[in-house]
Amino acid sequence: MKSLFIRDLQPGTQSTGVFLVQSKEVRQKKSGEPYLSLQLSDKSGDVDAKMWDNVEHVVDTFEKNDFVKVAGLPSVYNNRLQFTVHKLMRLSDDQVDFGDFFAASSRDRDEMLAELKRVVAEMGNPHLRALLEAILGDDAIASRFKNAPAAKTIHHAWLGGLIEHVLSLCTLAKLVTPHYPHIDGDLVLAGVVLHDIGKIDELSFDRGFGYTDAGQLIGHIQIGLGIVNEKVRQIPDFPPKLKLLLDHMILSHHGELEFGSPKVPVFAEAMLLHHLDNLDSKMETIRGFVERDKVMEGCWTGWNSALERPLLKKEKFLAEPVAPEKPVTQQAGVPPSFAPVASHVQAEKRRTRPDPGPSLFADRLNDALKDT
Repeated sequence: MKSLFIRDLQPGTQSTGVFLVQSKEVRQKKSGEPYLSLQLSDKSGDVDAKMWDNVEHVVDTFEKNDFVKVAGLPSVYNNRLQFTVHKLMRLSDDQVDFGDFFAASSRDRDEMLAELKRVVAEMGNPHLRALLEAILGDDAIASRFKNAPAAKTIHHAWLGGLIEHVLSLCTLAKLVTPHYPHIDGDLVLAGVVLHDIGKIDELSFDRGFGYTDAGQLIGHIQIGLGIVNEKVRQIPDFPPKLKLLLDHMILSHHGELEFGSPKVPVFAEAMLLHHLDNLDSKMETIRGFVERDKVMEGCWTGWNSALERPLLKKEKFLAEPVAPEKPVTQQAGVPPSFAPVASHVQAEKRRTRPDPGPSLFADRLNDALKDT
């Protein structure tokens, strides 16, 4: 068990710990000498790290996705935690416990898979139920489905995150679909289970989280369609039109073309799937980003590129004492009840152009008019 996690780092306290190298770059100081820019991580989060000196002695001893033991000093730079590395040594895989480095669902993954199978078993549509049972009954698919993250970084980015996200959507679907009598609840649930199934082959998660070649080249939507197509061919008399609806739900679940969907939702169940998926991912994105935020002071996080905004740390905001209001300065000689009116009148006077008075042209014009 690790003795020091990233969440435990304290600015100004010399620290030694074992971390996973998420990224490694060799950069140059203004003097031309090299330095290392690293991102180190464990299951509690990640931290930006810099190694300024003795880089030539360690730069070729480790790579991205290696485990390293580092000694150095955490500090605050630009209101963010940064780790200055003084010493670094690569460790072999057998010297670490992988469970210390990869964030995982707090729920048991086998229990989540069993829960999802129970949800499927209760579905009334025999064709949809048969398809989902065939997919979840395939051990090769089920093993990756219960272990995969739902994303590399944005939401549910941990081992077991995909199935946890799907179960959350199942709960939301069961709450929402009874409100709309025209909605086919089984079709929505089928879309929930299948919409991200391609992520089991889009993402690599045996060590660090990343994208496979298939993930980079075609993405999880097309991969998911391939998985569904293969299983549908094994089910006798699966309705072709029902298959088209499932295909459309997978293709359109991002909601907009600019968000990666080849199609936009064009029927109610597809639209509902998109909004439920978007809701669950956004809520988890906010929760996780606020929890892991690296900004040391204040009630606002740094910029979230996925949501295109900073986020309020609500609990910290509510816990801070309210600053006393500054008293309104009364203008001399003006009764308090008339001060705002007087101020308004003065402002209006400032905005009013002064009377320029009579001009030579005006005088001559008046004289000419008198003579007519």
